[in-house]
Amino acid sequence: MADVFLPQLGETITEGTITRWFVGVGDSVAVDQPLYEVSTDKVDSEVPSPLAGVLAEIVAGEGALVAVGALLCRVDPAGSTAAAPGTVSDVATGPAAASSPMTSTEPVSSSGSSAADIGGGLGGGVASPGSTGVGASGSAGSRGSGGSRGSGLLLSPVVRRLLSEHGVDPVRVTGTGVAGRITRADVERFLRDNPGRAEPFDGIRRATARHMVASKATSPHVLTAMEVDYTAVDVVRLAEKDAWRAAEGTSLTYLPFIVSALCGALAEFPRLNASVGDDELIVHGTVNLAVAVDLDFEGLVAPVVRGVDERSIQDVARSIVDVATRARSRSLVPDDLAGGTFTVTNPGQYGTLFQFPIINQPQVAILSTDGIARRPAVVVDDDGHESIEARSMGVLALAWDHRAFDGAYAAAFLRSMKRTLEGADWAARWAVGADR
Repeated sequence: MADVFLPQLGETITEGTITRWFVGVGDSVAVDQPLYEVSTDKVDSEVPSPLAGVLAEIVAGEGALVAVGALLCRVDPAGSTAAAPGTVSDVATGPAAASSPMTSTEPVSSSGSSAADIGGGLGGGVASPGSTGVGASGSAGSRGSGGSRGSGLLLSPVVRRLLSEHGVDPVRVTGTGVAGRITRADVERFLRDNPGRAEPFDGIRRATARHMVASKATSPHVLTAMEVDYTAVDVVRLAEKDAWRAAEGTSLTYLPFIVSALCGALAEFPRLNASVGDDELIVHGTVNLAVAVDLDFEGLVAPVVRGVDERSIQDVARSIVDVATRARSRSLVPDDLAGGTFTVTNPGQYGTLFQFPIINQPQVAILSTDGIARRPAVVVDDDGHESIEARSMGVLALAWDHRAFDGAYAAAFLRSMKRTLEGADWAARWAVGADR
């Protein structure tokens, strides 16, 4: 019998929540077949099986919060002839295998401790809610059997599904069945009498909430906003958008042009491309741009495009599409979310006027690129004559940490971006990228 432990999923990851088992107890599993899904404070990841065999026992049920190196399940390699040579005998022993999803034939304590308790070498820990310890009454069983509150109650599959769908804790429902058992009618009556529903935070929502509260408590947030005329950008963007879609299969948005202007302004005002340390400001030498990506209204992640200050407009556009696509397909790894030095968020697709975003710690600033629309504006020509024209207008909103610099510095940064967006030779900048 081989033990499977939670691997090290990223440099800063110490624990994860098992959100789904793809294989049930008694089912066969192949090497590299998705075995389970784990949610961390960075990202949700599918983890492949490190060996072939039959899943003999699930120790950490769905919903269990477990430490890196904790025991998750046991696989019987004898149940499959497809096991790779050396799968069991050559693997690391015990939770020291935490750096990869390895296995061990080492015996595990049957004292009833949870997976977090038996993470030997990790300093022990307190049993996590929803985790099922070795030697506990009954095994973790098939998929979905562990981790829910009230799991000690005897519930039919129909009742359990109804409770789960509506986010209802079974202890809130009065059972009228035999020996107080909860029936389907009991749940339906409860739902009629209590039309509101509880929606428990999932892993990403919970991590986002925790990070946002911590950021507001850490940084004195200030908002500075500036209106920008994007008409000069539109001259190039509209001229190139059809050819871009034909070649790339994606829309040519304003964002890569904004990022180009952003990098120039960060070179001029480097204290915005920084993070706060212990009584010091750490100014970074390159711009690693975190791009906020919405996950179909189910959460928010900010994967990082590295070295954007060295990229062309076209390369920035492709890179942003790449990280956003991988984020929405849940194929990011934790390191994709690490190392950002500045963040942009783009609610403009929804037509926002401006938004006050929350700083992505430990960074010191985040830029919101809001809705761009054709609006009447006063235009002054080279001779000082004024006229009213339809222009492509939008607002850039910068949230910044007042510990790092003051309002004049933030305003000058936005003014630099505005001047570039309104006055740069965008055709020449585009041509440079086209030649690469």
